[in-house]
Amino acid sequence: MFTGLCAFPLTPFHHEKIDFHAFEKLISNLKQANVESICAMGSTGLYPYLSRDELVKVTTTSVEIAGDTPVMVGIGSLRTYDVLKNAEAAQQAGANALLLAPVSYHPLHEAEVFALYEKVTAEISVPLCIYENPGVTQFSFSDELYRQVTQLPNVGAIKIPGMPFADTDGNGNEAGKTRLSSLRNIVPEHVAIGVSGDKFGALGMQAGCDLWLSVLGGLFPNTVKALIALSQSTSPQAAIVESESLAPLWDLFARNKGGMRVIATAAAILGYTEANCLPHPLQPLQGEDKQKLEALLTQLSLD
Repeated sequence: MFTGLCAFPLTPFHHEKIDFHAFEKLISNLKQANVESICAMGSTGLYPYLSRDELVKVTTTSVEIAGDTPVMVGIGSLRTYDVLKNAEAAQQAGANALLLAPVSYHPLHEAEVFALYEKVTAEISVPLCIYENPGVTQFSFSDELYRQVTQLPNVGAIKIPGMPFADTDGNGNEAGKTRLSSLRNIVPEHVAIGVSGDKFGALGMQAGCDLWLSVLGGLFPNTVKALIALSQSTSPQAAIVESESLAPLWDLFARNKGGMRVIATAAAILGYTEANCLPHPLQPLQGEDKQKLEALLTQLSLD
């Protein structure tokens, strides 16, 4: 299941409760687009904001609507005890895979992060995707830690930040290809490598990543699928050109601390959700940024 587009849909709220009617529309949209997999309750899916009962219901709903499309579920929490309980609940609800970032309030040591994954992988029966998201967790994986955790049982993929694929020195994607090659030498062959950070997704796929774990793809799956197809075609540079045409959207992501608020606002503008579909204190875009997004949704023909 760790190939192509893994779409990360929003978990929409209304009056501080999950809006399952809206959520079902979002999952149906992904099903109709034939995405390779769906990650319910990733960062955009707001997993740290959900109770275990909510996790179960979101998982069950996702699995039912997705049908034969594999569903991965975020299980992160501050305590390993709660991660294990989340993993058990998600598996019982039908999750095909699990996503786990090293969530913390107090910064974690590498030994503590390894211990987390060691304990969790020993207790699960479905594949785990290891999730590096330093912008949120404030934790970055060393190559040695990647080597250690990917040797554990049931690890099926790693989700890496996209920044190494940025063309910062004018050499195209050489730095990204070098980084990916070094990771391939570290992790076992059966472990897939996925790129995140939508601005860098096309470059990551062009460099040879196995999958793109995408916030944008959670609402506009066909747009991301088209970028992936171009990245893997005989004219991959076309994917870079298309991705660069979305630069105003990537700028909105950057200005708003990631894509979550942007996608939540877009979902509301397009009628998938209520106007404010985030749990308090999170808020959708306001003022100038919202106006820019409204204009972009008209201009960019996202699908």
